[in-house]
Amino acid sequence: MQPTTLATEASTDLHPLRREAQRRILVLDGGYGSMLQQVELHEEDFHGVGPGWEKHRDTALKGNFDLLALTRPEVLADVHRAYLEAGADILTTNTFSATAVAQADYGTQDLVPAMNVAAARVARQVADEVAAATGRPRFVAGSLGPTNRTASLSPDVERPEHRTITYDQLRQAYAEQAAALLEGGVDLLLVETVFDTLNAKAALHAINDVQAARAAEGAVPVPVMLSGTITDASGRTLSGQTPEAFAVSTEHVDLFSVGLNCALGAEAMRPHLRELGAAVPTLTSVHPNAGLPNAFGGYDDTPEQMAEVLGSMAEEGLLNIVGGCCGTTPDHIRAISAAVAGAAPRTPAEPTPYLRTSGLEAFTLTPDVNFVNVGERTNITGSPRFARAVREGDWDAAVAIARQQVEAGAQLIDVNVDEGMLDGPATMTHFLNLLAGEPDVARVPVMIDSSRWEVLEAGLRCVQGKGVVNSISLKDGEEEFLRRAAVVRRYGAAVVVMAFDEQGQADTYERRIAVCERAYRLLTTPSPALPHPFPAHDIIFDPNILTVATGMPEHDRYALDFIEATRWIKEHLPGALVSGGVSNVSFSFRGNNVVREAMHTVFLFHAIRAGLDMGIVNAGMLGVYEDIEPELREAVEDVVLARREDATERLITLAERIKAETTDGPSAAAGERAAKALAWRDQPVADRLRHALVHGIDAYVVEDAEEAYTELGSALQVIEGPLMAGMDVVGDLFGAGKMFLPQVVKSARVMKRAVAHLTPYLEAAKAEQGLGSGKGRIVMATVKGDVHDIGKNIVGVVLGCNGYEVHDLGVMVPAERILDAAAELGADLVGVSGLITPSLDEMVSLAAEMQRRGLSTPLLVGGATTSVAHTAVKIDPAYDGTVVHVTDASRAVGVAADAINHEEKLRERIASDYASLRERHGEKNVRLVPLEEARSRSRAVTEPVPVAPSLVGTRVVEPPLEELVEIVDWTPFFTAWELRGTYPRILEDPRIGEQARTTFEDGRRWLRRLIDEGALRARGVVGLWPAHRADNGDDIVLEGPVDADGRPVVLHGLRQQRERSQGGYASIADFVAPEGDHVGAFAVSVHGAEELTARLRDEEHDDYGAIMVQVLADRLAEAFAEWLHREVRRDLWGYAADEDLPLEQLIRERYQGIRPAPGYPAQPDHTEKQTLWRLLDAEAQAGMTLTEHGAMRPGSAVSGLLLGHPDARYFSVGRIDRDQVADYAARKGWSVEEAERWLGPLLA
Repeated sequence: MQPTTLATEASTDLHPLRREAQRRILVLDGGYGSMLQQVELHEEDFHGVGPGWEKHRDTALKGNFDLLALTRPEVLADVHRAYLEAGADILTTNTFSATAVAQADYGTQDLVPAMNVAAARVARQVADEVAAATGRPRFVAGSLGPTNRTASLSPDVERPEHRTITYDQLRQAYAEQAAALLEGGVDLLLVETVFDTLNAKAALHAINDVQAARAAEGAVPVPVMLSGTITDASGRTLSGQTPEAFAVSTEHVDLFSVGLNCALGAEAMRPHLRELGAAVPTLTSVHPNAGLPNAFGGYDDTPEQMAEVLGSMAEEGLLNIVGGCCGTTPDHIRAISAAVAGAAPRTPAEPTPYLRTSGLEAFTLTPDVNFVNVGERTNITGSPRFARAVREGDWDAAVAIARQQVEAGAQLIDVNVDEGMLDGPATMTHFLNLLAGEPDVARVPVMIDSSRWEVLEAGLRCVQGKGVVNSISLKDGEEEFLRRAAVVRRYGAAVVVMAFDEQGQADTYERRIAVCERAYRLLTTPSPALPHPFPAHDIIFDPNILTVATGMPEHDRYALDFIEATRWIKEHLPGALVSGGVSNVSFSFRGNNVVREAMHTVFLFHAIRAGLDMGIVNAGMLGVYEDIEPELREAVEDVVLARREDATERLITLAERIKAETTDGPSAAAGERAAKALAWRDQPVADRLRHALVHGIDAYVVEDAEEAYTELGSALQVIEGPLMAGMDVVGDLFGAGKMFLPQVVKSARVMKRAVAHLTPYLEAAKAEQGLGSGKGRIVMATVKGDVHDIGKNIVGVVLGCNGYEVHDLGVMVPAERILDAAAELGADLVGVSGLITPSLDEMVSLAAEMQRRGLSTPLLVGGATTSVAHTAVKIDPAYDGTVVHVTDASRAVGVAADAINHEEKLRERIASDYASLRERHGEKNVRLVPLEEARSRSRAVTEPVPVAPSLVGTRVVEPPLEELVEIVDWTPFFTAWELRGTYPRILEDPRIGEQARTTFEDGRRWLRRLIDEGALRARGVVGLWPAHRADNGDDIVLEGPVDADGRPVVLHGLRQQRERSQGGYASIADFVAPEGDHVGAFAVSVHGAEELTARLRDEEHDDYGAIMVQVLADRLAEAFAEWLHREVRRDLWGYAADEDLPLEQLIRERYQGIRPAPGYPAQPDHTEKQTLWRLLDAEAQAGMTLTEHGAMRPGSAVSGLLLGHPDARYFSVGRIDRDQVADYAARKGWSVEEAERWLGPLLA
């Protein structure tokens, strides 16, 4: 792929950053918000002195952490230094929100240049100091965040075309920031946390402009990193793009790396990083959060947990650059750095030789794609219906035409609004913005079509994906042609080149190939005007499909010449594509759709065979070549291929006869498709309303709402019945990742129109019968100190669409203002949101203030950092009124309706839930007894298991899979498929039984196939040794095996310390006698599943099969452990030689003995697996390995101890105190810090 940014040292192996990245995986730093929030900062810490500060004296600036570079640089320096000392190679500047756009919330736009320069210099100084001290290079990345605006989405559902910011405004803001960061001395730039790719494209455009200007003055441009954010379970960005579409949209920039950060924890990012890595020929980066925010705004993933996951990603070959985002600390970076040390960096994917475009989803024109349909009906010049809709401002009709094109099979849609009486740039912008809010249309790429350059450029500023510009030409000479080509390339689009030059339109075979060859040479050859040329696969020639059968002899070869020119282009201009406007060929037969459809079909049949790649065509006016009536097909072929001099006259005669014999209308195929698309209209009205909401179709919602009102007799029943049922479905799909945000907003728009139609009935009922309307007045705000409002805006949109009167006070709103506004407006509800952890305290303060004022207004809380647990434990006790946590936008309507209309029932429903949550939380604050007291109250056994094993030492076991199948526990199989129930009763469950039976049958069928094909194999190792309990009471000493120093191998245990009134405090060592006893260990696995699932997923594209294989392999591994444990009890140890339990009792473990696993409740220390692996020689004997942090490979594996005493039972160690940590560290030969690192989740 040819780069579009400047080809400088930044993109060669000479750059020191690139040299380091070739040798090893580079480590990025971690979160800054989580670190800075630990520093006790006050309002004065965010204010400076001197020029420019006076105007901000009375402004609340606390929480604007980007200002600290100017006011408290030493605080930032400490954080930078801590990350470098933890092992980071790359520091990010504390400038995530340091654009004029984001700083506008504080009114500090004037400080943007200074804060960026200062932040870069603080990081630069620390990096240089540490590099000099350690002799290892350290780099500084200038951070450019996403801003708090989105260029691809409207905040107002009533105006989906509206935007709060434009591409040019973003570009200007990013240019200011990038210039300042470069002035401050950064080594590279990082555009991060991208939730809207159009924002990112503006940032990259701005960076390119700034670097080009600096290069003209002799500066060396720096590398650029790009990092997107997958926001939810759908695996898409907030603006709806898949990772691959995100990569394709930005492939025009010569990026140092492309990656993912924020929103998700490490493990959740893995599949998305795989998808992204397969799509980019650059380095990849990942810096995840420390898990998802917990109930109290913190992050639960420990350094060890993150390091284990990211270390396995490194082993998988996914990483070039790795670090942390929200919730991560220097301890996380230290662990991550150690986990990836020595791992080989990922080898980037090879650049694709094919055209790639994108809407919300990516589309690659590979050789197996026969032909690309470009929908033509959103073109004013070719569609009278579209032209009328645009002229009359009937935008719903215009969007419906685009949707029909996609539903009919268009893989791109051509948009042309060239009309003398229209403002072309404004109209193009308006319509493309509308399409961006229609996910079923926006999923396909857009071909921006105009003969006016200003319209094309306006369109390029609206499209977040990689579109196609149609078109440029040599009509105005080479200089203008290259200027426009360079602009198109900078926006990241592919380009259609018309066969048109200074002499006019090329209308012969010779002129067509001459013009195309000249344009190809200009676009693929570096020149001062186009220093970074187009890759050939991004060039699409249109050699002019012109009208035939006009009666003019000079037009007879137009179609044939196009076909022959296409063949020549494909043979002589390697990589280039060919397209054309197919409907032009049949223009002579306007009004005769039968003939026109036949002409399009015949023309495409021959043109595609010659190499035509794509065509602008009405997908609904294409037939099947073989289905054309033979007489008509021959006549059309004579015209298209210029086979007879009288071909035109013969076709005209036939066309007149056809027109007389048939009614003009859509083809049978088109009619059948239309009927199928409308089949849902035959369903009952409640089902129709649900379908309309789920699919965002508002064309019929008014008539359906009216019918439902007639049927139910109450507008309120319509809203609370079928309409709310439909919104519940939307909420479920959204939560399950089966719908994404733009679709939810679209569904809300349908709801709004239905409610608007029903409103007069609601008002009439209220006036005549005193009924409530079901609506209410809601005051919403983002709490003080928090400037994040995207989620709040979405909730406001959905509530507004459902008839609620929403008053949004904005961001950083103090509690006093929120409550004053609620009182002034007579609010029925108050809703607050927040994203950062300190916002939780603000919400508690707000609730307390509501209590102090004696209010009873229900309070709704939401936002990424909030949770129902925090609401129950912290917020609800502060306020006697109703407090409800809202999980997401699609649930907000139901909660609001209940809070306003059924508050007492809502309070009763949540009161017991909150009480239970508070009780469980209270249990976490348990009292612990000293370790010595816990040991003194152990119930340790005194007598050994009376039977000695027949096996002493280890043995490899490889049972046939058929034996394991007989003891599979099927209940977890259904749980893995999110079918909750106990086998076999689940098969008869009235709600999910049918699906359970289908899944079970699939599982059994797959299991038989796996066995027959020998795809999986079971292999493990078991060992038994003499052993006794150590004098300390918590360890088990093996008699025989020794460690590397010749000392007996010790299995370490932890003891319960949670205070209890009766009973003892358990440790696994309690179940081994002080002398004369035995202990076993095992490690078993099922091999082959990982390779098979990869093949099914990647080569056969069978995700269902891949998941099924993995689920079955996990079940077989657990059955293997159960089978082996039974063999030990009955034979190898023999203490239960006569055991003959039925399957149900076996699965319920109604036998003597236990098999506790390291890393699980009875022994939560994962490092004990390392001892088992050495004892069993598991890698050599069973082909099983451990990662540095104790994960087993292959993944379908089980390991543990075997304790045979009749009194042995499972238990959970739970919380432990510091005295046991110190004692355990001494027994393990660790420092206390090392012990705390491994045992962190257990610490009280």
